Amino acid sequence: MDLLLTAADSALRTLFSKPRAARPCPVVPGDETNLGPSERRHAAALMRVNHVGEICAQALYTAQALSTRNPALRRHFEKASAEETDHLAWTAERIKELGDRTSLLNPLWYAGAFGIGLLAGRIGDKVSLGFVIETERQVEAHLESHLDRLPEGDHASRAIVVQMKEDEAAHAANALDAGGIELPAPVKGLMRAAAKVMTSTAHYI
Repeated sequence: MDLLLTAADSALRTLFSKPRAARPCPVVPGDETNLGPSERRHAAALMRVNHVGEICAQALYTAQALSTRNPALRRHFEKASAEETDHLAWTAERIKELGDRTSLLNPLWYAGAFGIGLLAGRIGDKVSLGFVIETERQVEAHLESHLDRLPEGDHASRAIVVQMKEDEAAHAANALDAGGIELPAPVKGLMRAAAKVMTSTAHYI
């Protein structure tokens, strides 16, 4: 019951409260961000996609922490979730600075990711960790593509994405060290397809 209450609390805080970062937002000292209207809209859309990714990360880690029977692994997922909260806060604040909004479909993204994380956790801890490895690798590649697509002068957004990319790589490495396994190629393909639907939709809605 305590775990269920914790999971419910995490969902409510992720979706309906202002996230609070434990670390200061990354900045590029001395670089001022000056963007035109179209650049601001484009940057905001990309950061909205990144924010949705963090909504999903919170759901995944919460579900995986709920489903494992290993206390050490539960703490592993909870620690990763806390670190992802920084990303959630940074992206939300940056979207606000750009004069835009987060995705209207965040509850849907959360519910879907929670279900996937719960399923992975029920299959077994090694598969659950393997899911983290593949998810973080795909997110890392996705963030790398955003560094190519963000306006060159958007130093604020770019600094956030660079730090997020480093953190996601560390999460993948930690999951591998904890015993995660490589997922079958068809599963990886399905994950990429699902991510494509999410990112394409979140860009606009």
